[in-house]
Amino acid sequence: MMKNRLSTFLLCLLMVNSVYGQAPEPFGPLPSARQLKWHEMEYYMFVHFNINTFTDLEWGQGSESPGLFNPTAFDAKQWARIAKQAGMKGIIITAKHHDGFCIWPSAYTEHSVKNSPWKNGKGDVLKELQAACAAYGLKMGVYLSPWDRNHKDYGKPEYISYFRNQLKELLTNYGDIFEVWFDGANGGTGYYGGANEKREVDRKTYYDWDNTWDLVRSLQPEANIFSDAGPDIRWVGNEDGMANAENWALLKRDEAWPGWPLYQQLTTGHIDGTHWLPAEADVSIRPGWYYHQAEDNRVKTVNQLLDIYYGTVGRNASFLLNVPVDRRGLIHPADSAALMQLRLQLDKDFSLDKALKKNATASQVRLNQPRFAADKINDGKDETYWATDDFTRTGSVMIDLGEKTKINRFLVKEYIQLGQRVEAFKLDSWNGKEWQNIAEETTIGYKRILRFPVVETSKIRLTIVKAKACPLISTASVYYAPEPVVAKSVVQKIDRSYLEPERKEWKAVQGAFIIDLKKEYKLDELSYIPMKNKKGLISAYAIFVSRDNKKWQKIAEGEFANIKNNPIPQSVSFPAVSARYIKLNAIGIIDNEKNADFEQIKLRKSNP
Repeated sequence: MMKNRLSTFLLCLLMVNSVYGQAPEPFGPLPSARQLKWHEMEYYMFVHFNINTFTDLEWGQGSESPGLFNPTAFDAKQWARIAKQAGMKGIIITAKHHDGFCIWPSAYTEHSVKNSPWKNGKGDVLKELQAACAAYGLKMGVYLSPWDRNHKDYGKPEYISYFRNQLKELLTNYGDIFEVWFDGANGGTGYYGGANEKREVDRKTYYDWDNTWDLVRSLQPEANIFSDAGPDIRWVGNEDGMANAENWALLKRDEAWPGWPLYQQLTTGHIDGTHWLPAEADVSIRPGWYYHQAEDNRVKTVNQLLDIYYGTVGRNASFLLNVPVDRRGLIHPADSAALMQLRLQLDKDFSLDKALKKNATASQVRLNQPRFAADKINDGKDETYWATDDFTRTGSVMIDLGEKTKINRFLVKEYIQLGQRVEAFKLDSWNGKEWQNIAEETTIGYKRILRFPVVETSKIRLTIVKAKACPLISTASVYYAPEPVVAKSVVQKIDRSYLEPERKEWKAVQGAFIIDLKKEYKLDELSYIPMKNKKGLISAYAIFVSRDNKKWQKIAEGEFANIKNNPIPQSVSFPAVSARYIKLNAIGIIDNEKNADFEQIKLRKSNP
């Protein structure tokens, strides 16, 4: 009897050792193979280029003539060369924006490049971009707006067939596509084949998204699908290019739809998310998404771009940086210069991993097995990782740098193939007598990068404070990044003077603001600066001028497109006119608020 009991005990012990001798079990939602490849992209280019480039608008109405599209020096290879030199890994192109104009010769509409003067109607932007990406080893993605302000059937069932037919063209005629991008803007006023009316759709049901996604899967199985809430990649919830410090690659996807208003949750994700849905952060290198000559002096500086890089790639998100192409069909020198400055600085920031292959020890190692040891976090391999036992959800790894070393960057990665686990961690440095805290943070995920003031230390310690399951850390690196050197602008500044009337000079009259400039000026531009709290955002406007506050002349009307997601200063240019009084009529206000408001109105004086 005793012998049987002993045999049973030994068998159980062997079974336990067998189970615990294996790699950790997966935990929670896991990334697909295509999502893992997408994570590795990290930083890639968005290109907004179509009819809006030639109308100086952000959102076209759909009534624009294809004859306007005529880039005089189009060169997709220039885009690809700059993207490659900038360290980007792909390009996503706006094949069709909300205005419905197609920059490929679609067989399903006349509103495309085939009816433009560019290359006598024989041009195809996507075909040339495909060749350029192949030449420079870049991946290509496509943006197709679900909203079409040109098509007569938008809002009707017939439009869905049209939309999917165009999607088929994009996914069968241009090689491998790494990402398909669906915008969340849907429905509103438009040309709609001459109807010139407002059409609204139910974004949850109108597009029959499940079958649209199935179409993408059938034609491009390796392509990741982006929309506000997936199914593969989610929006980061803002157009500032910033993920939250706490950023889960998980989301309760079935509770979210394209256009979902809970933007803060998109920025953070859900700790108890049901699907692997990492965040992509889209932001433009300029204030607007399309090229505007007036913004040549407003390209983001290297410091601004660095902040965005660390706020995206450094916070478990991807960095999709928009670089608008100008009317020549080229990336402007100002944008290119900024991209090269960023690349140069990032190369300096991460030139030498001072922790690579240095001696590492851990508070606990899974089953004391070498393949899960502390040195797996700094062996230079992402496929190896330090792990603890299943029921040990905290622990630390100390790396001995060998000598006092200056550091101000820390990069850490989880082995996400088995799930995102870490809820909180901290980093400490050794001052020769005791440990001093550098940072206390939350999530890690695919990649987390910390920036901190320069510390001189011989040892660093990573401590996992809290995790949902045993932590799996594949990488821990430290670097010393020098201060960036800001190069001079390549654009010569134009000396133009502006009037900035004080609030006491504004008078609200029945949904309009009247501004008394006290004397007459010759003007050619109005700039509307939205409220910082995003209240009272004007979406549609009309601008009038007067010399006597009695007789008024309308000089401009239109919309401040995308202002809800991108509340940046909006400029409206018009033929030079002499006036003392300016009236800004708020025709539309975001979220149907009762009162419009703004931070400031600036008026540009026309050159004599």
